[in-house]
Amino acid sequence: MSLVALPRTVKTFARLRVIAQVLSKHGFGHFVDRLQLARYLPSADWFRREKEVEESEIDPLAAVGNRLVRVCEELGPTFIKLGQIASTRPDIFPPQILTALEKLQDDVKPFPTEQARRIFEEDTDTSIREAFRSFTDEPFASGSIAQVHRAITKEGEEVVVKIKRPGIDQIIQLDMYVLMWMAERAEALFPELRPYRPRMIIDEFAQTIRRELDFVNEASATSRFYEAFKEDANIRTPQVYWDLTGTSALTLEYMHGVHLKDALQEPGDTAAATNGAVNRKELARNLSECFLKQFFELGFFHADPHPGNLLVRPPAGIVLFDFGMIGRIDDELVGRLVISIVAIVKKEIDVLIDVMADLGAIGRNTDRLALAGDLRQMLEKYYGLPLHRLDLVVIFRELIDTVRRNDVTLPRDFVALFKSLATVSGVVLQIDPDLNLLELLQPKLSKLMRERFSPNRILRLAGMSAWHVFSILRDAPRFIRDTMRGMGRGEFQINIKHENLDHLASELDRSSNRIAFAMLVASSIIGSTMLLSIATDFSVFGVPIRYLGFVGYAITFVMAAGLLIAILRSGKLS
Repeated sequence: MSLVALPRTVKTFARLRVIAQVLSKHGFGHFVDRLQLARYLPSADWFRREKEVEESEIDPLAAVGNRLVRVCEELGPTFIKLGQIASTRPDIFPPQILTALEKLQDDVKPFPTEQARRIFEEDTDTSIREAFRSFTDEPFASGSIAQVHRAITKEGEEVVVKIKRPGIDQIIQLDMYVLMWMAERAEALFPELRPYRPRMIIDEFAQTIRRELDFVNEASATSRFYEAFKEDANIRTPQVYWDLTGTSALTLEYMHGVHLKDALQEPGDTAAATNGAVNRKELARNLSECFLKQFFELGFFHADPHPGNLLVRPPAGIVLFDFGMIGRIDDELVGRLVISIVAIVKKEIDVLIDVMADLGAIGRNTDRLALAGDLRQMLEKYYGLPLHRLDLVVIFRELIDTVRRNDVTLPRDFVALFKSLATVSGVVLQIDPDLNLLELLQPKLSKLMRERFSPNRILRLAGMSAWHVFSILRDAPRFIRDTMRGMGRGEFQINIKHENLDHLASELDRSSNRIAFAMLVASSIIGSTMLLSIATDFSVFGVPIRYLGFVGYAITFVMAAGLLIAILRSGKLS
């Protein structure tokens, strides 16, 4: 999105002003200046934009992370969600900033129940009285996007009803326009920010937030998990009530269970006595099998499997919920994953780097030799180590540190897969430290490799490749003929992409305006001086004409002061 694509409305400029004020308030005044947002600051705020922010952290990155959290919290739901999405990209941001962003919570004051009822009824074409036997007015959870009420259907089934906050679509849409504009300018004006991929982060966030705003997407994902595990006695996921679900209202089965922390209390604890006995070994195995099935059989997986999204049904049952964030593994990604695993096992680091390049993960500043050396050094550390000694959480962290250090940005689903696997591994070790997740993983990978390299699959892929080659050869003469005809008619064009010229044009336009304004000020001074030098007593409405020179001086003073302030605010006086 270029500068001219930013909607020039009162709301847009008002939002830019708020963003500039909040950034300046929390110690990002230099960012406001370089992003050329200082013009949106009131004069009083502009003069305070460089004030020091007190921080108790010794680590400067941790201090920046905490200030970013405060900025997101003050700017509202869009920025809170952006921070939460950014916290899932350890391949881009350093761990100190991720740790701070993970603290972001979107608990906000609930909106009135009357509005919630009206939104539900308009979205589902069903009144609350017709849909439910009882509906709890007080929500038991409230976030920046929606709030959740408990209810009982006419059939006596316990459900939860998630209702979207009124006006949230318009708020987020306005913020997305501004964020896309700011991301493009930041990437153009801040060379040091390019490794953090501002535009890519905002593009990913835009896709995620649009899916989250339409509850049909979450309902569809929840339904897919329900269908995948409905025959498994050990895994439960909520059922979707489609007749009571729309784009702004989502009705799900209420899931009973015990939070993982409470379920794992020691046998002598009061909480454990009320929850029943938990079979740790079976629970850990069931959880592992649940996610390995998602990774290697279903083609989609829960991308945020932290303990808060898990419930336990003693002795070894598991409840999964909150499918707002899911990852997808298509056939191509599976193929890349298999080749990566083979390359790691065979110590073929160059093949592993080629896979990264095919995924578009290699950056412009990546030194492939340095990357190969870092990967080889990391992997040699684990060659020959017994399986039960491998810690996936540590391996994931070291891998992410390596790729981030070498300007490598992996696809989001690829990172989500490894992060989800590492998170599950950590939870499993918490439940049963003796369980070796890699032993369960090995048969899945072996089966996957056999399928990927089976003769039938290779022949099928060869046939498809041959068809593509034949199609290219068949269409080549027509394509060449059409190209030659277009060149003959003068329709052949060469498109040149420029970078950062919008900024140059804007600066030239502003400079020319200031020169014209300065000439006007100078001519006003000359004209006022000439009026004062008139010796005649000629008057206008009884006022001697030479006195008008003083009026001209006053107007000129105001104009000159305005020009000086504008130059000072640009930071380019010298």
